[in-house]
Amino acid sequence: MTFVVTDDCIRCKYTDCVEVCPVDCFYEGENMLVIHPDECIDCGVCEPECPAEAIKPESEKLLQWVEVNREYAQIWPNITRKKDAPEDAKDFDGKKGKFEQYFSANPGSGD
Repeated sequence: MTFVVTDDCIRCKYTDCVEVCPVDCFYEGENMLVIHPDECIDCGVCEPECPAEAIKPESEKLLQWVEVNREYAQIWPNITRKKDAPEDAKDFDGKKGKFEQYFSANPGSGD
């Protein structure tokens, strides 16, 4: 089992989770983070750190997110340090359907 970042992260992009990760398995896109499922050691310390509750343990209903996380972790830069959230993050926290409306495949800046 691994942990995955879901669309609850899109446009919120809180980075509290990256500082507690002991294996630095987070990768940064333009408007969300992902976890590399092959690097995650399933410790779970990141899950309670996410204010948007976007980090979930892998399950059958989240298999699409395992694949999204895997795909973009291979091309986005690694992030290990907390950054400021976008100014409008709270406006997007809890919104539904964010992947279809707001997802960007563009990479973030990383560390």
